[in-house]
Amino acid sequence: MRFFNRVTLQTPESVELEFSLAGIGSRAFALLIDYHILGLTLVIFLVVWSILSNQLLNYLEQLDVDYSIAPSWLLAIALIVCFVIFVGYFVFFETVWQGQSPGKRLAKIRVIRDDGRPVRIGQATMRALLRPIDDLLSLGVFMIVLSKREKRLGDWVAGTIVVQDVRPTAKSAFALSDQAEAIAQQLLAMADFSNMLPDDFAVIREYLQRRSLMERKAKSDLSLTLARQVKAVIALETLPQDMTPDAFLEAAYLAYQQQRSEP
Repeated sequence: MRFFNRVTLQTPESVELEFSLAGIGSRAFALLIDYHILGLTLVIFLVVWSILSNQLLNYLEQLDVDYSIAPSWLLAIALIVCFVIFVGYFVFFETVWQGQSPGKRLAKIRVIRDDGRPVRIGQATMRALLRPIDDLLSLGVFMIVLSKREKRLGDWVAGTIVVQDVRPTAKSAFALSDQAEAIAQQLLAMADFSNMLPDDFAVIREYLQRRSLMERKAKSDLSLTLARQVKAVIALETLPQDMTPDAFLEAAYLAYQQQRSEP
């Protein structure tokens, strides 16, 4: 059995990110929590639906009409709604909570795409639709244990993996300019870092760690591309004057750390 299996992914910006795979234990714990929440939700729906169905059948009986097919329709509708609730639960949370359901959030794991990017509604929907097949005869468990990247069928089809939700470390392993600290304080006041994901932070960190090994032209192009993307993520309208892309990325790196370390 592999513990804390790690995987390296390459982003579209050609930056390598390293993650720890979630593992079968964390995923089982998360699924247990999610299924308890789902079970409670389905029970409430079925109780309410049964009450409404009985009232409807009693009403049809009073009208003295043929309602023999009504119970079958009511049962079919209930089954369809239950399936929608089951699928919609995972699709909604994994899309809105950036790869996490309530169970995954408590287990501190989340779903990402194979390129390290957050999952979108398409990947979340595919994973949810294939979950019943993965649960059948514990097929998903065997696939997770036997596959190198610990993927179930839904992960293979959707192009996703489940990783530990690791937070950034407090200290950097590379030099930062004196200008970065002052700019970081400005960014905290001017920008919104709530939309920046740990993956975005990891991309910035990897660039800052490896920039000294890059050729000048490649470094210039990549830093400008990353700076533009970060500017869009944090909803920053204008940049402070006389600031290079590298200084901006350093400042964003520090600002994100400071914001996450706040109580």
